[in-house]
Amino acid sequence: MAAKGAKLAIDGGSPIREKPLRPGFWGSEFYDEKERVELLDVLEAKSPFRWYGPKTPMKALKFEQEFAARMQTRFALAVTSGTAALQCAVAALEIGPGDEVILPAWTWHSCFNAVVLAGGLPVCAEIDTSFTIDPEDIEHRITPHTKAIMAVHLQGNPCDMDRILAIARKHNLRVIEDCAQSVGASYKGKPVGSMGDIGIYSLQLNKTITAGEGGAVTTNNPELFERASRFHDLGGFRAPHQNAVGKQQLDWFFGANYRMSEFTGGVMLAQVRKLDRIISSVRGNAKQVYAGVRDLPGARLRHLPDPEGELGSGVFLDFGTKERRERFLTAMKAENVAASRPGGSVILPTLPHVIAKKTIHPNWPSFQTERGKAIRYGADTCPRTIDILDRFGGVLMDPRFTRRDAEDIAAAIRKVYPAVMS
Repeated sequence: MAAKGAKLAIDGGSPIREKPLRPGFWGSEFYDEKERVELLDVLEAKSPFRWYGPKTPMKALKFEQEFAARMQTRFALAVTSGTAALQCAVAALEIGPGDEVILPAWTWHSCFNAVVLAGGLPVCAEIDTSFTIDPEDIEHRITPHTKAIMAVHLQGNPCDMDRILAIARKHNLRVIEDCAQSVGASYKGKPVGSMGDIGIYSLQLNKTITAGEGGAVTTNNPELFERASRFHDLGGFRAPHQNAVGKQQLDWFFGANYRMSEFTGGVMLAQVRKLDRIISSVRGNAKQVYAGVRDLPGARLRHLPDPEGELGSGVFLDFGTKERRERFLTAMKAENVAASRPGGSVILPTLPHVIAKKTIHPNWPSFQTERGKAIRYGADTCPRTIDILDRFGGVLMDPRFTRRDAEDIAAAIRKVYPAVMS
């Protein structure tokens, strides 16, 4: 640990570390012979398409089965990306023209886009200091046109699902859990994606487990699963998914093509079997850092609705102002410990194309209704979100960090934080 009052490296003192410490890409850090074997199986079978080929394809199907079991849901659907998963979820819930979906102002483009591409209308709510949607800012945004709440578990932190589900039940609304940034996190013992009506996951490079790209949809509702499966496969419903449901309930309708390949399915099959090991490692590192900084005088850490269920993606502190936060980031870099602002998302209402409601066609239905024309986006619609994200900063974790790395992170924070806050 750095001595109390030690001179900061940015001011000419000795840095905590000799070499920079930066997080990597979690899932791909764990690639080994397991992924290689799965890929070679597909090559040797010459059956890269998930539904048929010279030999019976099984990788994507097995991934679905094991992923559903891990997430404690009846069904899982493998798709090409987290964005595709969101579009499948929106289609499964029959969200369309005139329907409103409440989502956090700070999230990824895909959340907003999936609603707009269905003809629906995104309604942005503020976040709180968990960096996830503020349950206190949901209910007053509900209108007769509201159909769903999108609970986005951001940067490894689960939303306050008890309060969100209570609001949804009270108003007879659907809940989409977006678990893209929190694959493997949980809330009060339940995996994220298992509590709402439908859950989605991203398997892109930045996520907990990865094939570079990919996604998944989970649900306990057989009709929602069938609708999502049909939408991802041009409106059809293949035998393996029919068998999972037991009896199909729907007919053909127009759909897209978001089928996962066997190559992706093979990599993800190997990765899902490593998920708990990855999570255990990163949580262990985060807990060590939390323990090392929690007693800092006046320290205000990011709010965790369920500290045990959080992934441990990063340890964030509230610096009160943007200026102090920026000084912290600069000083930490000099200590050779990379620090960052909250990331992985954007403040959607502040983007020029969102403010201008720029869609793929001037007559796109989302903004043609009276409500669609009236709704306004912009910085003035989410001031609390902007303020929270401006004043928080922290250090991202990695499952490959060592115990010494975690000690250095805590030491750097203990060294820099008091100097910045004084």
